[in-house]
Parts: sequence; C-alpha cells; structure tokens
Amino acid sequence: MNTHVKITKSEPADLSRRSFLIGTAAAGLALGYSAVPGMVGDDQALAATAKNFDPSVWYAIAPDGVVTVTVGKADMGQHIASTMAQLISEELGSNWKDMRIHLATNDPKFNDPVLGAQITGGSWSTMMNFDAMSRAGAAGRIALTEAAAGMMGVPASELTVRDSVIMHTKSKKSKTFADVVKSGKITKTFTPDDLKAITLKTPDQYTKVGVSVPQLDIPDKTRGAAKYGIDVMLPDMVYGKLVTPPVRYGATVKSVDDSAAKKVPGFIKTVVIDDKTKTTTGWVVAVAKTYIDAQKAADALKITYDNGPNAKLSSQSLFDEAKRLQGLSDSGEFFVKDGDPATALGSAAKVIEAEYTTNINIHCPMEPMNAVAEFKGDILHVYTGNQFATRSGAIAAGAAGIDPKHVVMHQMYLGGGFGRRLDGDMTVPAVQAAKAVGKPVKVIYSRENDMTMDFSRPLTYQKVKAGLDGDGKLVAISHDVVSAWPTARWGIPDFLSPSVDKKGPLDAFTVNGADFFYTVPNHYVRAIKNEMAHEATPSGQLRSVAPGWTFWAVESMIDEIAHAAGKDPAQFRIELLDGKGKNDGGAQRLRNTLLAAMGLAGYGSLKLPKGEGMGVACVSSQERKTASWTACAAHVAVAPSGEVTVKKLTVATDVGTQVNPDGIRAQVEGAALWGLSLALYEKATLKDGGIEQTNFDSYMPLRMSQLPEVTVNVISNGEHATGVGEPAVTVIAPAIGNAVFNAVGARVRELPITAEAVKAAMKA
Repeated sequence: MNTHVKITKSEPADLSRRSFLIGTAAAGLALGYSAVPGMVGDDQALAATAKNFDPSVWYAIAPDGVVTVTVGKADMGQHIASTMAQLISEELGSNWKDMRIHLATNDPKFNDPVLGAQITGGSWSTMMNFDAMSRAGAAGRIALTEAAAGMMGVPASELTVRDSVIMHTKSKKSKTFADVVKSGKITKTFTPDDLKAITLKTPDQYTKVGVSVPQLDIPDKTRGAAKYGIDVMLPDMVYGKLVTPPVRYGATVKSVDDSAAKKVPGFIKTVVIDDKTKTTTGWVVAVAKTYIDAQKAADALKITYDNGPNAKLSSQSLFDEAKRLQGLSDSGEFFVKDGDPATALGSAAKVIEAEYTTNINIHCPMEPMNAVAEFKGDILHVYTGNQFATRSGAIAAGAAGIDPKHVVMHQMYLGGGFGRRLDGDMTVPAVQAAKAVGKPVKVIYSRENDMTMDFSRPLTYQKVKAGLDGDGKLVAISHDVVSAWPTARWGIPDFLSPSVDKKGPLDAFTVNGADFFYTVPNHYVRAIKNEMAHEATPSGQLRSVAPGWTFWAVESMIDEIAHAAGKDPAQFRIELLDGKGKNDGGAQRLRNTLLAAMGLAGYGSLKLPKGEGMGVACVSSQERKTASWTACAAHVAVAPSGEVTVKKLTVATDVGTQVNPDGIRAQVEGAALWGLSLALYEKATLKDGGIEQTNFDSYMPLRMSQLPEVTVNVISNGEHATGVGEPAVTVIAPAIGNAVFNAVGARVRELPITAEAVKAAMKA
C-alpha cells in the first residue's frame, strides 16, 4: 500500500484550527462567519450578522429562522452547496424549507477542514467535510436547545428538535429557531475539544441524510437568478477580448500594431500581458466599452510573435519523447515498489507486454473561462467561478503585483468545471487590463481561446509487463507511466508525494490507480515526467485525473492476462481481490461492486448475438486512501467497419453513506457518460506547438443521439461517505475495450477507441 501518499500536511478532521464559537448578535445567531476586507453585497450583509463572533464560517441563523450556509466549495452543477447544507440541517434539526446557501469568498477561514485550502476536486468534498459540517450543525442544535430550555423553564435533556422547532413533549411547550434567536439568550460556546466530543447521529437516526431533498440551487438556476461569472456586471465596467498566440505555451509578443484597432468605436487600450506567474505567455488584450467593440478591436490587431521553443512540436513528438524516457532505466521515480518484478518476470512461464496510450483531452465546459477584475483602493476584487480560490487568488495577486491578502475572490456559480477551473489563468488578463485602464474589466474567452489554451488532460504513454507462473497465477506486474505532471506545475509542495525510492517528490496525481487492490506479490509502478509535454502542453486535472488513464491500462491488462491464462476475466479479478495484507477491506468492497454490476447486467448468463460482447472493469478511484469502489459491465455491438455502439452501461458504486440519493445517481450517470465520451470520441492533437481543435466541429464529445442505456446501482452500507463525481469516469473505457475484444477479438490499446483502430485490430 502506498502509505507515503499524502494530500497536504493537514491532519484529517483537524478541528483545532477552528473555534466555532457560538453566541448572539442583534441580527441573529452566527456560527463562525466573518468579514473579509472589501466585501460587498451579500458578503457584506452576511458578515454584518456575525460581527461579534469568531471569524470561521459555516452558517448563520437569522431572526426569521432562515439558516444560511456559507459554502467554501465550488458549485458547478454537482449541487455540493446543497450537500453541505443537508449535512448541517441533519444535525441542526432545521426545516429544509428554511435552508439557504451562499458561496464563500477566499477568506482563509473558509478553507476546507482537512485540506487547509479552498479547493474543489478529487471527489473529496463530501468525504472530507462530512464530519466538520455535521459537528457544526450539532453544535448549533445544542446551543439553541440550551437557550430554549431556559426560556421554557424545562430541562434541556427533555427537549427534541425537528423542522426548526424545539419541543418539550411533557408540557407541550415549544420554541422555534426564530423565537430563540430573537430572544438574544444564546450564550453557549464550544472549544475545539467540545466539538470533538459531540456525539453525532448514527445512520439509523438520520432524517435528512439519505433523503433526496430538493437541491437548493435549482430554483434560482431555472429562473435565471443564479449568477455565473459570465453574468457579472459592475458600474463603469468595460470589456477585454483576448488574442492568443498560435502555440499553446512559450510564445512572446515582439510587436503590436493597433492602429486599425484605434479606429474601432469604443476602443480604449491594447494591453500586452506580462504575466510574472508564468501562467500565460504571449497574450494580448484589446479593451473597449462593449464586448462587440473589444472583439472588433482584437480582430484588427496585427501582432508579431516569437513562437518560442515549442513551435515545432506535435503529438507525435511528445509520444516519441515518452517512449524514449520509458526506455531509460534511470527515468522517473517509483510510486509502488513491492517485491522484485524483474526477477519474477525473468522466471515467469508466460510474459504479457503491452503499451497503452491516451491523447490530449480538453475540458470545454459550456461556460467558457471568464473573470471580472476591479481595483478598489488597495483591494483587488475578482469575480469568477473557480475551483481553487486559494491558488487563483494568489495568481491574481501575482498578476497585479500585490500581496495576496489584498485580493478578494468573489465566488460565482460555475457553468461547468470538471477540473478546468482549478487553474486561475482567466484572472490574469482581467487583472492586468483593469490595472492598465483604471476601470473594472470583464474578460470572456471565446470558444477558440477556451479550447486552444486549455490546461488539458495530458497525453500519456504506459508500458505494462505481467508474468504468469506455470499454474496461470499472476506473479508480477511492472508498470511505467509517462506524462506531463499537472500537479507539479502548480508549484505546491504539499500536493506532491515522496517517491518510495527516495529520489524525490513525484506527482501522485499522474499515477494514482496504478496502486490497485489486486494481490500481486511483485509490483512496480514508475512515474516518469515527460518534460517536453509538461512545457509544450501545460496540463491540468480533468475529471477523473490519473485513474482516467492508469485504469485504462490496468483494467485492460488484467483482461489480457486473464485471456492468456485461459480464465474468465471477471472470475480472474474476483480471485485477485482476495483482500490479503495491505488490500484487506478495500479488495472486498471492490469485489462486491464487481459482483453487483455483473449480476445486474446479466454477465455470463445472456446469450449475445455475433458481433456483440460484454466486458467488465472495476476501480478504486480516485486515490487509494479516498476510494469509491466502482465497477462497470459494458455491452457493445461492433460492426464489420469497426464502429462500436455501446448498448448498455451497468455501473455499481459503493459510496459508503449517501447524502442525497438523487444527486448521487445523477453524478454517477453523468460520470459514466463522460467516461464514454473519452473512451470513444474525444481527441485533441498538437501540431506546430498549437492545439489543432478549436471548436465543437473538430473536437467531438458525446452527442445526445449516442447515449446508451445506463443502469446504476448505488451501494450505501453506512461506511464513511465517499465521492461520486469522478470514479465512474475511470471504469468505462476499459470496460468498453474489454467488451470490444470479447465481441470481435480486437484488442485496442489507444484512447479514443476508433472504428479504424478496431477494424485494424480485427484484421491483425
């Protein structure tokens, strides 16, 4: 087991950094809400209710009984804000109709209780915030109950709380939350130790958790009241239009002729971006009074570039470099180093060897990147939807040349994130343009900007060797993973992990998943950084991160090994998931999900027509320590042309404790379809240093007409809650690849799986 892998230096559920003091104020009861210098609008109003309390956010109760939960997580359609509110409401005892949500600024007091930063990714949010949100809710209930007991003259131990009402059954007395808050009689405070000592509800006592309560954000979204970054309007605001270079990274601007742009009505200024953070290179912004004017001015600019060191690179260049690096015995660092695979492979009765590749993939959320920047005195305000406020605020500060503590990030709803908004590049042109013109500036990426300047999922090359003994038992696996290192690009040491061979830190977010739960006595995983790809295609985290490519290799290879051993691939997996040693607990849960998916799909019992097949895969995504156990049985039909039609995806996932069943099912369905899109359709290519695909006519995600039947089985067993936004993404491609092989005997090892590749493999 990779005990060396860590997320940050923070300890799990470290509540000692928080005080959660509870008391009263004229405006209401506040549980840890504080102001940030320069707050405006809703932020300012909420802060006013909490002026007498310790600055550490979770929620506030107003005199009318409305409970406003401040959420330090980005809400990009996954309804995480409602989930946080649901956890608080469960322990608080509030009526769901009284719950409201508010998105936090970048005040450090809003940081994740475990991660110590404001970040939304990795399917971490529910699992890492379940305890803290529950304890915050319970503390509020206790404080309200003690105050109500004094008001009613009854023992607090005899009171019950339900639907925002505190009741004393014997006397039939009751007080609403509003009554208690308006009374100003709440004096209870909690130390960190007090919070840790609170006994939370057990699953059998839940009335909210496990119930599909309505998502709080949907009404505002359906009536257009919810504000996304692209909706922000400020007084005296102007617009900036990007002009980006023909290469993805490394270009510099040699000269700009804006004489034609100056003739455009409303034109204000041309700003050449000088980004000291090195997030961008070679960008220019045309600023004008309206978006259309800015677009016209940008089109009129004549820019001369030095395209830099990456101008001649292509996808093939990156693959060639990856293969070269993999062939070097001293490349990379070890992520897993169990036993002696080299010796075991040398004496194996049968050795299976394969190369697996994935291409560049683009996030392309429906709402393109955007930001509004405004300087108010010493304070820089940035309005945008982002998944990593801590880092994005620092990037904005670097672009402005100011201290990060003088940056206020106003969080907006995200029109899609999928990892793309973990990066803060959209703040850079907005900030520098606002500084240059002395007005608020809104920058909206065009679709072409958004695709060609994406922090994409990296191109990857993996080589796997496996050995079987004379009895067909798997005795060794050696696995090399070569890619750009997205997390290393962030420059945050705590997000890297020490290698087991002590060579230095590695980016575990490029190899997670390769440390599987199968019992294999000799197992190596080597993480190799492709520096050429790292520089030419600065990569980011795309929904599913490393398990999106590592499990493509692992689960495809397990099938190949099973066939070489003459065994059914599903049964072969079941035997490997024996739970021995380090795999105890995890292997059993993964085996159960596999069995559930197989049973629901009818694996092994359905008689399929010629050209059709069913394949399985099972994964422990995202990271080994934060796994959601997920399995898929894919049913496909393969035409003589090689075209693959997915008829049905059956997905089973063990989430431990489910908070909102409808929300979980929606996330799993969406993740499965995202995985299908990556498996069969999506591919971006690099040519002459630039991404060739610029819009949806050349980059082709899954279309509605291509949707298969999707069946989801959610396993909720009362264990610790796990994440669901990404795991199902990672299981789909290998299940489909394995199904294609079972249908027509064609083994494809490159994503996406194209008709041409399948047809070629059928002939091989």
